[in-house]
Amino acid sequence: MHKTIATLALLSFFFFLLAACSSPTPESIPPPETPVLPTETALPAESPTEPPPLPQPTLERPQYTIDLQLNYSTKAAMVNQTITYPNWTGETLTELVLSVQPNLWSGGFSLKSLLVDNQPITNYQLPNLNQRLEIPLPQPLPPGGTVTLTMTYGLILPQMPAYSNPNEVRPQIYGYSERQLNLVDWYPFVVPYQPGEGWILHNPWYYGEHLIYDTADFDVTVTFTDGSNPQVASSGAEVASGSAGSRRFKLEAGRTFALSISTLYKVAQRQVGDVTVYAYYFAFYDAPGEAMLQTTVEALQVFQEKFGPYRHKTMTAVQGDFNDGMEFSAFYFISRDYFNLYDNTPKNYLVIIAAHETAHQWWFDAVANDQALEPWLDETLCTYSERIYYETVHPDLLDWWWGYRYFEFQKAGFVDTPIYEGDGQRSYWDKTYLTGARFMEDLRQRVGDEIFFAFLRDYYTQFAGKHATAADFFRVFRENSAADISDLMAKYFQKTY
Repeated sequence: MHKTIATLALLSFFFFLLAACSSPTPESIPPPETPVLPTETALPAESPTEPPPLPQPTLERPQYTIDLQLNYSTKAAMVNQTITYPNWTGETLTELVLSVQPNLWSGGFSLKSLLVDNQPITNYQLPNLNQRLEIPLPQPLPPGGTVTLTMTYGLILPQMPAYSNPNEVRPQIYGYSERQLNLVDWYPFVVPYQPGEGWILHNPWYYGEHLIYDTADFDVTVTFTDGSNPQVASSGAEVASGSAGSRRFKLEAGRTFALSISTLYKVAQRQVGDVTVYAYYFAFYDAPGEAMLQTTVEALQVFQEKFGPYRHKTMTAVQGDFNDGMEFSAFYFISRDYFNLYDNTPKNYLVIIAAHETAHQWWFDAVANDQALEPWLDETLCTYSERIYYETVHPDLLDWWWGYRYFEFQKAGFVDTPIYEGDGQRSYWDKTYLTGARFMEDLRQRVGDEIFFAFLRDYYTQFAGKHATAADFFRVFRENSAADISDLMAKYFQKTY
């Protein structure tokens, strides 16, 4: 028993030593595991990541390079055109849709060849007397990609009617008369694309404008194949052509590129800062031609101060051999009738419309809109810009302008009327132009001049080079004023914005 006890004692002592040698020190003892409690910021086991940004095109906007071979005598042309189109839509495109306005005239347009990235395309769709050219792409165009269209086509220009009643139908400007040849909306162009909706190309209408344009850069060379040497009024500034017998014009960030050509033009010009202003008019119209030039110069100065900078290096005003006025980028026409009625004072339509069409360089060329569905966004603002011109340059004639330009209507209708619902040219004008101007006056009176002009400058700044909607217009207004205008909205607008 003692032996057993001794043995057990020795064994106990041995295990004690063994335990002492193998026991962990405090530094090597791991702390107890702290339980992880759920919190509001806890991430899931597999954290979602933001999608990578879409690649951006190397070009800021489409590029149009156009070589126009014009026989001025026969009013026919052959055109070589290249469009370099960057995909800024954010969606993959499988086709391009182009507007081809000359195809609306029988025999007016003939497409000779079409290549996409140097691949011949024959399965395009362009029905006879239809403006819509659909071009399937050989490969899908991803966001950020760029595609190049190369085409050759012929033009046979239509003759403009000797007279059309502007109260009944929109005047024809494209084509030729005895005194001038006008190339407006004369080249195929890629129409805007609205993500989620597709390509935007509205149907033509009897009055108003139906086209919408993205900004683009233009490089246009004109060669007269019959040896003619007429005057050329152009949207863009003339630059060195690089080839004898040709004239070259360039315009950056424009919506359209217009030309008016005549052997009968007289030309005057004036400088406004770094902008050269041109006036083209026919013989024996020196006084109204000078008035058109002077009004354009004055309006450019006023609108740059009130709205923001003019975006081009030239501004061209042309006497149109048709009725009514019409705007294009860095370019506008004024009706022959307004020249005939000019009375050597500012109290007439020639001065009114010159100011109006100049204002379109802000409200159309810079800030674009859907001219078919929301035409008031440019026409209302341009009509009211006439008031701003008169109050600044001819303040003693402001009351005259209101009485001469605007008159009350029993049922004028809503300002935001699409061209298709205008109930005729006269009624459409009453709604979109004149009642729209009354709305702008009421809006100005409601908030005061400081807020009103700050709002217009802000609207211009935010949307110059872009497309604006009515919702954008009123959003920017509300960013500049907390005034309650619900009564004005109910009075003048059929929709809620």
